[in-house]
Amino acid sequence: MSLLVVGLSHRSAPVSILERAALAADTQAKLLQDTLAAEPAAEGTVLATCNRIELYADVDKFHAGVAELSTLLAQHSGVGLDELTPYLYVHYEDRAVHHLFSVACGLDSMVVGEGQILGQIKDALALGQELHTAGRLLNDLFQQALRVGKRAHSETGIDRAGQSLVTFGLEQLADGSDVDTWAKGKKALVIGAGSMSSLAAATLARSGASEIVIANRTLARAERLAQILNEPGGTGVAAHAVEMVAVGDELTRADVVVSCTGATGLVLTGDDVETAVQGRRTPLALLDLAMPRDIDAAAHRIPGVRLVDIESLAEASADAPMAADVDQVRGIVSDEVAAFGAAQRAAHITPTVVALRTMAADVVAGEVARLEGRLPGLDDKQRAEITQTVRRVVDKLLHAPTVRVKQLASEPGGVGYADALRTLFDLDPETVASVSRADLNDADVKNRGRV
Repeated sequence: MSLLVVGLSHRSAPVSILERAALAADTQAKLLQDTLAAEPAAEGTVLATCNRIELYADVDKFHAGVAELSTLLAQHSGVGLDELTPYLYVHYEDRAVHHLFSVACGLDSMVVGEGQILGQIKDALALGQELHTAGRLLNDLFQQALRVGKRAHSETGIDRAGQSLVTFGLEQLADGSDVDTWAKGKKALVIGAGSMSSLAAATLARSGASEIVIANRTLARAERLAQILNEPGGTGVAAHAVEMVAVGDELTRADVVVSCTGATGLVLTGDDVETAVQGRRTPLALLDLAMPRDIDAAAHRIPGVRLVDIESLAEASADAPMAADVDQVRGIVSDEVAAFGAAQRAAHITPTVVALRTMAADVVAGEVARLEGRLPGLDDKQRAEITQTVRRVVDKLLHAPTVRVKQLASEPGGVGYADALRTLFDLDPETVASVSRADLNDADVKNRGRV
């Protein structure tokens, strides 16, 4: 395993850099295709959220891999390499596994313990599978990361350590008041109909908002979200959808606005916000969860407007309390990293062991055939007994070495035992490679659709 991750997040880079480096969906696809075209990378996938961009790859050379992945991130993000490099972090092999597992558990999130990151990891794996850039290593890694994240949330109280970014943002808007009390009776405008916007709409509905308007570039998606909010037995909120051209009018009626779209430019300019608050008696609360931002930062300076965005959330989260359960989750992560590393190292030697046993079977078959030529009078029973005896001898001779080499290979530094086995028994490298390819094909079939 030569797993490498190069990335930047809210922990390593200011929001201004994260905003400029944000990757659109089509850019992520092009980045992965170019990653595989690069010489050091055999497979890759990208984890891109509102506060992190990470490129994962299986590389054959560490330094060349770091240089290539850093260059690719700079090229596709549009931020110059010299400017981007100071904010990049690099993790390799077990440290890379530890990093992703920590991310999956919410330990590296802006709001510790939030569970939304699991859906984003799932999306990253799905993209790699769709583009066929995620091979056996990254399929195994991301599948296991999802399991580790779920285990952390089910076995510990990490959920108490933090909330979703939506809930945290609404708490900041409420400015110390209870969110349910603050939101009760308010008219809300939600811009966007993706996962974050949907969560915001549902949270506002549960908190007692009297009306929710959904605006989205694709009206059908906005209508679907409004339909879900209006379903019988729900929150009782009045929800309806509008096209994006109606946002200006709806802005004048809204008490709270949540925006999270994939737009590359501003959805609400400072002038839009200033026009909307002219003559109104109640304040306007704005929550911008998009990266790059949807709402002009100039709105911070407009009287009667309270804007909470990713940058202000990052500052507020620095003072968020840590739960005692975090230590328990860290223990889970450490155990899972060790288990994953052992399993990967053991799997690395399996093709060599299979090739060795295949070679031994060929030797047995050849010697039995030669014996039949020398003793043509053997009947079927005698021939079968001789063949079985020779096979038992070979199996007994190979049993202890193959079992022991698998045990040794699962330990740190055990990868070299596969090379030693191939050298000692003069195994054909192409035979071993063909077993590996067969295993990879089996893994592809097994993992297809499991996201």
